[in-house]
Amino acid sequence: MRVFSSLEQFSAEFGHTFSGQQGQASTVVTIGKFDGIHLGHQRLIAEAVNQQTDTDLASVLVTFDRHPDAILKPGQLRLPLIGATQKLALIESLGIQNLLILPFTSELAAQSAEDFVESVLLGALNAKSVVVGPDFRLGRGGACDVEGLKQIGAKLGFSVTTIDAVEIEGQKVSTSAIRDALDSGRIKLANAMFGRVHTTVGLVEHGLKIGRTIGFPTANISRDAEGYLPLDGVYAGWLIADGVRYPAAHSVGINETFQAVPRLVESHVIGTLDLDLYDKVVTIEYVDYIRPPAKFDGVEELVAEIHRDIAKIKTILGL
Repeated sequence: MRVFSSLEQFSAEFGHTFSGQQGQASTVVTIGKFDGIHLGHQRLIAEAVNQQTDTDLASVLVTFDRHPDAILKPGQLRLPLIGATQKLALIESLGIQNLLILPFTSELAAQSAEDFVESVLLGALNAKSVVVGPDFRLGRGGACDVEGLKQIGAKLGFSVTTIDAVEIEGQKVSTSAIRDALDSGRIKLANAMFGRVHTTVGLVEHGLKIGRTIGFPTANISRDAEGYLPLDGVYAGWLIADGVRYPAAHSVGINETFQAVPRLVESHVIGTLDLDLYDKVVTIEYVDYIRPPAKFDGVEELVAEIHRDIAKIKTILGL
């Protein structure tokens, strides 16, 4: 997958080397925030890739370097479900040929739908087909909906394909629905809507090593890790390091017994006491919610509860 970080970079490359021939290649484009790469986003990308396969069109995904709310509603901006590195890897895994990441600025937000179509979709990308979801909006104030885009396409010479929303357990899959599921500890529902296991990816930092003193060493994941932290509590899951997948108990939140650390995720690899993960980038996979956080009267109570947690986790993971 080729990645372009600006319209100028894309335009400079497009007419010369993009198609491997003289002249500008034609494209199938899907455009949106793609802020979770959930099942709905995956359907959009799959349609673009299918059209790429069935025609001589090159596939392009157009997204933004930040969520539009960072400019339009900064006071309402939420933490992202996935980080930039996760987003890039997920998009690439789905087979799109080209990724264009546009800087989302106040100037772009003020642009009319017609101007965006003419300068980006037609002028730079030479789009012949555009793939969008049913709630797609374009232009200043979101003035142009799918029907408006189809009218522009009919006038300017490109088709518009609309992909229906995906539903899981009677709910429409969306970034807000997934965030609500994560915030309430419904990790299985979130995973179903993602179409994959939700992950947090980050560097293992040195902590206070409290877990090691009670026989349960933990890997503390840096607070700048990518991947939205779910509801505070204990989770069954996996920890991936150096390509090896280890069964693990994950604890999200603060340490209620020791009151020692701010909110983060720390992970205990089950059955391994001498694993050195410091300064390694690891992936935390969340499989199921075990229990909410609790404050214990002493270390003995805490250790007994950890043993119960691990027994439940082993059953969930099929160990």
